[in-house]
Amino acid sequence: MNEQTDGQADAQVSGVTVAFLGTGNMNEAVLAGALASGVAPRDVVATTRRPERAAALAERYGVRTTADNTAAVHGAHVVVVGVKPKDVGAMLAEVGGALDDGAVVVSVAAGLPLAFLEARLPAGTRVVRAMPNTPALVGAGVTAVVGGAATDDADVALVERILAGSGHVFRVAEKDMDAFGALAGSGPAYVFYVVDAMAEAGVLLGLTRDVARHLAVETVLGSAKLLDETGEHPVVLREKVSSPGGTTVAALRRLDDGGVRAAFLDALEAARDRSRELAAELG
Repeated sequence: MNEQTDGQADAQVSGVTVAFLGTGNMNEAVLAGALASGVAPRDVVATTRRPERAAALAERYGVRTTADNTAAVHGAHVVVVGVKPKDVGAMLAEVGGALDDGAVVVSVAAGLPLAFLEARLPAGTRVVRAMPNTPALVGAGVTAVVGGAATDDADVALVERILAGSGHVFRVAEKDMDAFGALAGSGPAYVFYVVDAMAEAGVLLGLTRDVARHLAVETVLGSAKLLDETGEHPVVLREKVSSPGGTTVAALRRLDDGGVRAAFLDALEAARDRSRELAAELG
């Protein structure tokens, strides 16, 4: 995980020009994070096909917008490709010849390996594969990054600094990207699933739906904060809640009897395997 102060980030990305190709929810979150990291709005251009979307982005962030992807990449130090995985190949073919020498192309499309990206760009193009998760929308995401064959440490470090405004950034080996996606990429859905189950159980026990939901959300938030700030192992903190013969032990026993731990393992393996299948289908 890369840690840096806001002042360091501001200084290190000052003057860096960034083009965002496609501005769906995830790429907008990365754009907002880049601005939070210190990239100046005047140094950002975002592409969208819809005039109303362009107007909204310009008003919200003060960035330049265009419908012309090729024009957007001219002069850009970093180009962030945020279209759907099925559209990435066509996008790279469209803009590859217009990239400036030394530009770093960053893909945030899930499942597409570096080899897929590099094969669709001019030889020697610097490519970084990134995988953010949806909490990046509120600046609390985790993102994995891995550099391609032509990138050096400085290229990847620049991308890390730009992404840091969206949350924590981890540099990983490409062989671990599917595992990262299964745990952190899909992970928010697991948390939402658990929160919903806890809230529904609260309703079954007699709480109002609104109260049950808020209790479940605040419990998850507080527990995550406790884990983060104490640095203690989850097992240690779990044992501190679990008095011998008490209510929590009785509840945890039912979870174990229901195979919850094994189900999580199966779920992550399924997500990892499906990621590999999708990459194979697209490639």
